[in-house]
Amino acid sequence: MVVVVSLCFVVFSLAGALKVSIPKPEYEHARGDNITLPCNFLPKGKPPMVIIIWTVNLGGPSDPATMILTRYPSMTDVPPLYEGRASLALDIAKGKADLKLSSITLQDNKVFSCRVQIPGDDEGKLVDSVRLVVLVAPSKPVCALQGTAEYGQNVNLTCLSAEGSPTPVYSWEQRDVRNTPRLRDPRTTDRGGILSLYNISMDTSGYFICTSKNKIRSASCNITLKVLPPSMNLGSSAGIIGGVIAVLLVLALIILICCCCKKRKQREAEKYAMATPEEGAFADKEPVGNGKRRDSRDEEERSEYDRRVITDDRRVVDDDRRVVNDDRRVDDDDRRSDYTARRSDYDDRRSDFDDRRSDYDDRRSEYSDRRDRYDDRDDRRRDDRRRDDYRNESDRYDEPYDDAEPARPKPPSVPNNKPPRDTY
Repeated sequence: MVVVVSLCFVVFSLAGALKVSIPKPEYEHARGDNITLPCNFLPKGKPPMVIIIWTVNLGGPSDPATMILTRYPSMTDVPPLYEGRASLALDIAKGKADLKLSSITLQDNKVFSCRVQIPGDDEGKLVDSVRLVVLVAPSKPVCALQGTAEYGQNVNLTCLSAEGSPTPVYSWEQRDVRNTPRLRDPRTTDRGGILSLYNISMDTSGYFICTSKNKIRSASCNITLKVLPPSMNLGSSAGIIGGVIAVLLVLALIILICCCCKKRKQREAEKYAMATPEEGAFADKEPVGNGKRRDSRDEEERSEYDRRVITDDRRVVDDDRRVVNDDRRVDDDDRRSDYTARRSDYDDRRSDFDDRRSDYDDRRSEYSDRRDRYDDRDDRRRDDRRRDDYRNESDRYDEPYDDAEPARPKPPSVPNNKPPRDTY
């Protein structure tokens, strides 16, 4: 009997405790929408005061919650992070404390919690949570190659969308160089948008298409893989080039040394060939027995020969300089004569121009003379014509006036040898 009474007391106490509930564990809305997250509470009796607190977990479940708003009986407190975006639709009689958010973004893709506090009623379910899923279409993914596309190498093809909610699912499609779909190699793996290709060869070359898809829509990108034979690395190439350059430098140095030695031997041979007759003549005059005197005399003769050779070389150098100076002088004379010739040509042209100008002046003066003579002639003719007209006019006025009828002309006389009329 005691157990039954205890159970009834527990059931009665639970039925009168506070209960906070959210209808669904998850809500989905598109980015940019204005949404409402419902929160229902059933108090025990008519509460004198109700405090509503909405929070959000910005990180994981273990991270501290961030306050969205707190509703007191006399005021509502909204932190600056959600000021202007968050508001509360409260109806205590119906037990509703809905959270309204405007212009949701991808950062609002979190877990929201609704807590109801009633003084004197701290039993039951005081808080409930709901997950908000902000739907964002995946952006155009970016395809990239990781590794070296050479025979026998392992490479990765990556595909990643910068945004998308829910998290996009990536899939790869392969086509050969003729753009024909082909089956995937059994060793190929595909995890999280990373396609791993092992021991690639020429047959691996082709087109790879990646599709990023979630429940809103999909987007794709493609990459062309061209597998080439293994190429020589940079270190070995630099070593070979350096070795070739070093060998060429050594060969050039050897050739230069050989040329210098050959020229020196030729100069010494010419020197000794020129000095041999003099040394032979001095050797015949010296006695054979006096060796030291002969050596000293040989040294003196050699030094004298060297001085003579140096003097001859200087003389040759002076002659060369003199020849160079003569050539320069001749060149200067040629330039001077060329300048003189051009000057005379200019003078000739100038005199020719002066002659043409004087000829033009003569022609002009002759034309002026002709024109003057023509004007004089016209004046004389005009004067003569006027004089003749004047004379004719005077003669006409000087003749007597005759009123009589002019005499009729006489008929022509008949010739004597005129035939009779009957004959014609």
